[in-house]
Amino acid sequence: MGRLLLIGHEPALAGALQASHHLKDHDVETCGGRFEAARLLRTRAFDLVLTDPSTSATEDLALLKELSQLRPGIKTILLAPSLSNVEVIAALRQHVYACFTRPIDYEEVADMARAAIEDPHWRDGIEVTSGLPYWITLRVACRLITADRLTRFMTEYRSDIPSSERDLLMTAFREMLLNAMEHGAGFDPEKVIEVTAAQTARAIVFHFRDPGNGFDREDLSHAAATPHPEDIIKSAAERADSGLRPGGFGMLIVRQIVDELVYNEQGNEVLLIKHLK
Repeated sequence: MGRLLLIGHEPALAGALQASHHLKDHDVETCGGRFEAARLLRTRAFDLVLTDPSTSATEDLALLKELSQLRPGIKTILLAPSLSNVEVIAALRQHVYACFTRPIDYEEVADMARAAIEDPHWRDGIEVTSGLPYWITLRVACRLITADRLTRFMTEYRSDIPSSERDLLMTAFREMLLNAMEHGAGFDPEKVIEVTAAQTARAIVFHFRDPGNGFDREDLSHAAATPHPEDIIKSAAERADSGLRPGGFGMLIVRQIVDELVYNEQGNEVLLIKHLK
């Protein structure tokens, strides 16, 4: 059983976390503010700390740095009214487990909190190798939970676009990341995917590079290379029989969301390009 500390006076969030089936085997405690949080961490251990959703990300990052000095290795989730690109990068560099801004989906936070408490390898999951407001490059461990964490960070990193468009773009981002992890690395947690998110004056670009040998362009059996639904369904069924994800549907969705999908010659690197209106 894990122990979670929620900072701040947000009864609806506290109640939702305490009632969530995701956290049924874990204790959820609350405290009034940063000073009480520091006092509690001095006296006993917590597996996870969630910041006050009403305080700024800058304040939260400073607090989390202080708390990590009190309890080295403490896992943290940052809740804030808003996040800039610079603050998202700072959170990644500080090894924050995940970030959420308003409007906050309580069940999504609860699910991520459960994952954080139960994740023993979280610290090696995401490494920033280049971080700028318009260009961020990361090395990402090939684990499903790491893909979910990075998608959440990218959702906040791309908070400058309308939520409906952003949700679709993040669906394509996550599918391509999982595709690289599955086909390029076999979901081997010892292997990493390199991911770059960049923005030009006219486009949003995501670049994925996996450690695999690529694929034969004449035999894209793992992807939706056809627009015909019956072929995609057949491919998905064959993959399900082999214990694989239904990649045909995922790739079809990706092709509908982005404007360009470009592979390198070897097939182990891909660009997703979304033109800005």
